[in-house]
Amino acid sequence: MKNTIERRVYTPKFSAVSSAAIRRLAWSMGKHMTKAVDQLILALPAIIDPSKVCLACKDKSDCKTCIFGHHLTAEEKTAILAAL
Repeated sequence: MKNTIERRVYTPKFSAVSSAAIRRLAWSMGKHMTKAVDQLILALPAIIDPSKVCLACKDKSDCKTCIFGHHLTAEEKTAILAAL
């Protein structure tokens, strides 16, 4: 029996164009597609203004662990984008 609570995760279907782009990105990163998407998601706060996401958020239950809750410095944004 597992001690952790398992949540059902929504898995969207990508369009053919998006799937091909992710596949090519993953190849360039030397990673599996799922890992490449995970890395892209973690880079989003460096690309999109986190405060806009927070304002539009409809789930305020777990802000402390949300990637948009930690506002990045310019140096952190540069480092994240360079890692892609």
